[in-house]
Amino acid sequence: MKEIHITAKDTEGTISQIQKALGGTIESRWGEHTLTIDNDLAKGSIRYIVFEWGGSFLYYDIIFYDDIVLLKDTSLYNPISFIYCLNGYFQHRFEHREDYNTLEQFQSVILTSKKGGYSREYFSKDVKLEVNSIQIRRIKFINKRLNDASQLNKKLYDVFYDTDHENVFSYFGTYNLKLADHIGKFKKIKQKGMLRLLLIEGQVYQVLSLHMQQHNKAVNNKPVSRSLTKSELKTIREFGNTITSNVSFDYSLEQLALESGLSQAKLQEGFKLLYARTVTEYIRHVRLEKARDLINTSDLNISEIVYSIGFSSRSYFSKIFKKKYKMSPSEFQKNKRG
Repeated sequence: MKEIHITAKDTEGTISQIQKALGGTIESRWGEHTLTIDNDLAKGSIRYIVFEWGGSFLYYDIIFYDDIVLLKDTSLYNPISFIYCLNGYFQHRFEHREDYNTLEQFQSVILTSKKGGYSREYFSKDVKLEVNSIQIRRIKFINKRLNDASQLNKKLYDVFYDTDHENVFSYFGTYNLKLADHIGKFKKIKQKGMLRLLLIEGQVYQVLSLHMQQHNKAVNNKPVSRSLTKSELKTIREFGNTITSNVSFDYSLEQLALESGLSQAKLQEGFKLLYARTVTEYIRHVRLEKARDLINTSDLNISEIVYSIGFSSRSYFSKIFKKKYKMSPSEFQKNKRG
């Protein structure tokens, strides 16, 4: 096991101390920094961006070949961390506590220590990790972004306004597939330069909002689905991705239930949880999104597009397209050409 003592005063210093312990190189471009490691200790990358409003974005896409412990001294740097494991897991404990808590795949977690305290993050070897962490420096964030504190529930309000960092705080939420969907979008951003940074920053706000919404529901005792297991949630997400990548297939609820091994009720529950739509509504949604993209990017006529996305009736397609986009497919196509 390798223990890395983190005493940095900011995100940049934290990654620099990890680099000194594990090796690798750091490349920077347009404010986005990437530590890349490929040696006997680890393989993968840690990306980070620091925003002027007091937030920072970290994305671990890495596998460690030895058990790694980050011992974090919060004397100089003690942000609120909003953490989500897209793949893999790791463990955390505050120094004054004996037992580790596991940050599991698909789980929303919020953590902060007290000033001068210590926390430990334990990463097991040979576990493929994709972890997103949004870190908030309280005073800077309050001054620049948190103008309406009434939007926060009481517990999070107290955490944000604990500017003297006197208390520890931890929230280990239930599985949240909406977060998985939004965090997965970070990897799909292919633009470069300033546009890339703006797109990532916008997505950071979305993810931060979802973390806060889930915590707010938990505090207010609003029901959160617990009937689906992590394995079932993964299966539902995989089938959602399959539908998105092959929209023309003639799907049915019965067929999807048979292939997934899940009941129709669990499929519906999972799709509503992740996509806020029933299975049928989701299929129709992704087909319309695909049709819109084809109108924008291809030379196919409307009839060709209708059949390429799995619809058999042009009139029905035109009706639901107009309802969604407030204009007919033909009008949409004319606007593109204009």
